[in-house]
Amino acid sequence: MSSGEGRSEHEPEIERQLTEGRPLPPASFRGELRRRLLGPQALPPSRVRLLIAAYAGSGGLLLATVVLGIAGVGPFGT
Repeated sequence: MSSGEGRSEHEPEIERQLTEGRPLPPASFRGELRRRLLGPQALPPSRVRLLIAAYAGSGGLLLATVVLGIAGVGPFGT
């Protein structure tokens, strides 16, 4: 260990080698990825309402299962 920082004397060299040797994906891949991540991906309102209903329904079902389990009824009852 050197200078009490908790780092060995070889770490800066290893860090430099890893940084310089890191492969970069092709520019075409990076451009496509950027377009897909930043592009307009707004869902139509009907689809959003459907997703909200599905999440709320599944959450309600899970809560009901927990309540039944606490009450001692159902597959998780004691």
